[in-house]
Amino acid sequence: MTDADGANVLFVVLDTVRKDHLSVYGYDEPTTPHLAEFAEEAAVYDQAVAPAPWTLPVHASLFTGLYPSEHEATQENPYLEGATTLAESLSAAGYDTACYSSNAWITPYTNLTAGFDDQDNFFQVMPGDLLSGPLARAWKAMNDNDALRGIADRLVQLGNKVHEHLAEEGGGDTKTPQVIDRTMDFVDDSEQFFAFVNLMDAHLPYHPPEEYVEEFAPGVDSTEVCQNSKEYNCGARDIDDEEWEDIVGLYDAEIRHIDDQLDRLFTHLKETDQWEDTMVVVCADHGELHGEHDVYGHEFCIYDPLVNVPLMVKHPEMDAGRDDETTVELVDLYHTVLDATGASGRGRALDERRSLLSADYRDFAEPAAEGADVGRGEVGFVEYHQPVVELRQLEGKASAAGIELDTDSRFYSRMGAARTPEGKYTHNTRIPDEAYRIDEDPGETEDLIGDDDPLLADLRDALFTFVDEVDADWPDEADGADGEVLDEMDETARDRLQDLGYID
Repeated sequence: MTDADGANVLFVVLDTVRKDHLSVYGYDEPTTPHLAEFAEEAAVYDQAVAPAPWTLPVHASLFTGLYPSEHEATQENPYLEGATTLAESLSAAGYDTACYSSNAWITPYTNLTAGFDDQDNFFQVMPGDLLSGPLARAWKAMNDNDALRGIADRLVQLGNKVHEHLAEEGGGDTKTPQVIDRTMDFVDDSEQFFAFVNLMDAHLPYHPPEEYVEEFAPGVDSTEVCQNSKEYNCGARDIDDEEWEDIVGLYDAEIRHIDDQLDRLFTHLKETDQWEDTMVVVCADHGELHGEHDVYGHEFCIYDPLVNVPLMVKHPEMDAGRDDETTVELVDLYHTVLDATGASGRGRALDERRSLLSADYRDFAEPAAEGADVGRGEVGFVEYHQPVVELRQLEGKASAAGIELDTDSRFYSRMGAARTPEGKYTHNTRIPDEAYRIDEDPGETEDLIGDDDPLLADLRDALFTFVDEVDADWPDEADGADGEVLDEMDETARDRLQDLGYID
């Protein structure tokens, strides 16, 4: 355990930021000059692996040290329950705790904000105060009830429609400056803090401030490019190379805006003499695809641009520099923060083999699978559960365009992967498994399923050993069903929902 118990902690998640679009990781556009400065005093990891490709399960893992199948916060069960969070542990240890975000999943109704003394999600459609108390309990009740679950899904779809409307009109200004302002106020008022922030600019839709558009996407009108990934993914909308270039330019502009805002926060900590006493973690929860593998967004697959994420950590006991060999699982950051603060894990206890501050980091004695030449510490695992809400949106876009989706496709598949810096094995339901030598084929373009590669065979065995260890409820095939709840309701209830606008 570290001797630096009691350090302040600033934990920053760059939502939807892919590693290869950060200049600190070698991107040829100047998206992150300030993070490059930060990296000079931080450990920078090339082989960090997210446990899932989207916000809710990843943040639940960050906050609990559990894999998605263990904490069960997925779209099938869209909230965290029965697990003690990192914030609860740090609060019990005397820390002031705060969570600021503009991500609608990081709210009281998902229970991800449990343990934070202060929280705000700055959500334009439904402010944070409305997502707590009775409404949070009602949300949970709807999702727990088979007859009401469909209503909860429809509420999410309604919110998405409002979000789409704002996106089409170029609305929904960035909330990042407000998040940064609130964070600075919080740390200034605290003697010992755990501040968690999620910055959403790089998440669709992309409407960066004009000064950044001029630098990275000059002349591009953000309301004229495709900002709805479901339209593209279902085949209702085509995107040519020129439009992809415009979309990527807007995405890069959003990242540069985040970089400038983070510099504002880091500079404030330095000017107020808080920087040296603060451990700083910067990572992404997942990345984004812009047409690779014919996918837009971060649903329906677990390719590396989504799950091999950026990670930088500053701490006095960590050597600054680049690490391009060590597999780091984001679930390990839970243990790293416990170690840095000296807090007792009131949920999952500290495992020093999972703390980046420990000399024994990833020193697991056992192999990844029986008889495998790959050690457990070399492998990162990814899970993608049944995509209920995203699938419903996709089906809606397809239906409106007169397109019938193939149910034997990645859209209806559950997925899991075992990954090392050299290779990756992905098991899918409904479609064939995939295997790649990412040391030779980082773009995952040559599927090696069926080839006699001992590493990929070891990773296949490691994945199914992991599935058993976390007691994953892995279906023979994911059917995307969330219940035809309307058929079970009486006419009065159906009429009332129609009056409220939840059904047509």
